[in-house]
Amino acid sequence: MAGFFPVTSPTDPRLADYTRLRDVNLRKSLEAEHGLFLAEGEKVIRRAVAAGHPVRSLLMARRWTASLADVLDSVDAPVYVADDAVLEGVTGFPVHRGALASLERLPLPPVDAVVKDARRILVLEDIVDHTNVGAIFRCAAALGVDAAVLAPRCADPLYRRSVKVSMGAVFALPYARMTDWHNGLAGLRAHGFQILALTPSAGAVPLDSVPPADRRALLLGSEGDGLSSRWLDEADHRVRIPMNETALSRGVDSLNVTAAAAIACYTLLRP
Repeated sequence: MAGFFPVTSPTDPRLADYTRLRDVNLRKSLEAEHGLFLAEGEKVIRRAVAAGHPVRSLLMARRWTASLADVLDSVDAPVYVADDAVLEGVTGFPVHRGALASLERLPLPPVDAVVKDARRILVLEDIVDHTNVGAIFRCAAALGVDAAVLAPRCADPLYRRSVKVSMGAVFALPYARMTDWHNGLAGLRAHGFQILALTPSAGAVPLDSVPPADRRALLLGSEGDGLSSRWLDEADHRVRIPMNETALSRGVDSLNVTAAAAIACYTLLRP
């Protein structure tokens, strides 16, 4: 059962896990060093705990302790209770969701273990925006994708912003990170995946024209640059979402990666 500890100063050393949450570089360093991540809001905290992540501590306003009472009864970790001014002083922003939890990361499985029984997967290459990664995980989990594979430079799905945007879907979708970008797709092909590269290029095949396959891996690239030329060349098919002709005449030739991922998952990755 959790113990409750009132805190009155944003510089209290016990709150180090929650310091300056908007400082991306600081958070990357701190979270990597201590093997932790943060969950924000009641629903996301519940999903993180249910996924088996050990709780290091919680930080919340007093009014949130009642709604999370069952979770607090189930964990053996300190609960730091503070008023809104202290919470903002620690985190660097108004904590409207009222509750934060610091949790331990679990070891990531190797790519082979994540994909061996999967039929439909997403592969994210160098998508560095945490919001996009979280939103893609939410789309993938909702639309029946079995797993995700991340290129080495892809943003961290357990970064606070990713977790928040995904509404905890990062805990529902198995994922792994490649250690070798150069030969990463060869490993997926060895598992029998048809490799599909999503691109706005007019020379790509429309989504609904792709030959059927039992196992499919859909490649998604970053906003702006898209997929690398190596991955485009290695794909079995380059696929596109056809744009409206009027939109094309006005210079609108693509969707953002999150919207494109949702459409492509529904069209290509459904059973």
